[in-house]
Amino acid sequence: MDSFTFGDWTLYWLDGGITNMDGGAMFGVVPKPLWSRKYPVNELNQIELVTEPLLIRTGERNLLIDSGVGYGKLDDKKKRNYGVTREAALDQSLKELGLTLEDIDTVLMTHMHFDHAGGLTGITDGHLYSVFPNADIYTSEIEWNELRNPNIRSRNTYWKENWEPVQEQVKTFEKEIEILTGIKMIHTGGHSDGHSIVVLEQHGETIVHMADLMPTHAHQNPLWVLAYDDYPMTSVFAKEHWVKKGLAEGWWFSFYHDAIYRMIKWDPSGKEVADSLKRTAFKD
Repeated sequence: MDSFTFGDWTLYWLDGGITNMDGGAMFGVVPKPLWSRKYPVNELNQIELVTEPLLIRTGERNLLIDSGVGYGKLDDKKKRNYGVTREAALDQSLKELGLTLEDIDTVLMTHMHFDHAGGLTGITDGHLYSVFPNADIYTSEIEWNELRNPNIRSRNTYWKENWEPVQEQVKTFEKEIEILTGIKMIHTGGHSDGHSIVVLEQHGETIVHMADLMPTHAHQNPLWVLAYDDYPMTSVFAKEHWVKKGLAEGWWFSFYHDAIYRMIKWDPSGKEVADSLKRTAFKD
């Protein structure tokens, strides 16, 4: 399991599943000859996108950023359409760390699309239940409202089975919220109207978890936004702001979907990798 010591905390990436999505959709209007130089693509024009949550262990708290694609709730049609080649095994990842699902006390949901929120709930004998029964689940108020009343576009990714069993655990915020000292969620919009990023700070170092504003390292260019983005120009401006700030201040950028890197720190120009943590794939 990949890990990273960040000040007084330890970060771990858990086994949350793997999807394979259309490369053209993931890079929007960017021509394939450009984006395919930066990220591998298969013969079906799909790119591998992991859905591997970030666990933050502070010593007193166990916090999770997003929840993976889930387990046991996707039928064959959904697995085919979303290229799901691996479902989540969060319980096994936590077991390796001496933890259980009940030990997770906080889940930070950057947004509630199925590949981020699928792991919040499980199913046994047709009964849906909360996977993290002792956790407070944070998401933006905008995201929570749209999730429960999706429009004609968003209803394809906001599924009731991913939120109804946990609705009593959900806490919302407007512009930003400090979860605890050094962990902040900030609403950005863009990918979804309620999309948020997470900023981690320890001893003068910063990690910005861009979620689906920058799903992989290949999406660093502010103009390279997803066709899946509901508000693409909002994504452009938000990513421009945070990437510029992160490059200038020497921040780490961490990823939820990247099959190659867990985190990258670029030089101020953004053209050279100053430091990185590569992903180790989970084995069966």
